Amino acid sequence: MSFRICLTFIFGSVFVPAALAEKNVEIKPKIAELGTPIATETFENPLAEPLAAVKGEWKVVDGVLTGKELTADKHAAVLNYQMKNHNSVVRFSFKFDGTTKGFNFSLNHAKGHLFRVIVSPTSLSINLDKDKQDPASKAIVLGSKKGSFEQGKWYTMQIEMLGSRVVAQTDNGMIVEGSHETLDTDKPNYRFVMKGDSLALDDLQVWMLK
Repeated sequence: MSFRICLTFIFGSVFVPAALAEKNVEIKPKIAELGTPIATETFENPLAEPLAAVKGEWKVVDGVLTGKELTADKHAAVLNYQMKNHNSVVRFSFKFDGTTKGFNFSLNHAKGHLFRVIVSPTSLSINLDKDKQDPASKAIVLGSKKGSFEQGKWYTMQIEMLGSRVVAQTDNGMIVEGSHETLDTDKPNYRFVMKGDSLALDDLQVWMLK
């Protein structure tokens, strides 16, 4: 999304585009065609299936879902959205505060971790996860871009997953693409993974693709 700043001079105006970060922004897909979402979560009610807290504390407050890590868990906070998928698009709003320095949007396959989209204050990346069954396996960066995600500010993210390709976009102009043959598989759920004391989520939508 963008707006125009009007600079008025003696002889007229100059319009300068500037990137904005906001909640629930419509983002044009790069590789998918979107119809009607099959699921929409606006968090007007307490957390309920298919959403479930796996680790950490996740609460709905004033129409926003907020998660935080719990020291007793000795693990990052994990929110599970139990929805089987293969090719799909997910869009959501996010904001991190306090000791939270970003988060992961993670997908598994039937036997374990598959890949994740990683948001940090200075970058956006798509990583293929390490195969825990293979001692020689290592995580692989499929795509990465430098940028800025400020604490206390809402952003919108959209992730397209089609065959072996993944495209992650945010409304402040970040676009990262990655591909790997192992991504073209059934996935049991979507997961949000975070460390720290505050990750806010809202306006979650899911589209299934053929």
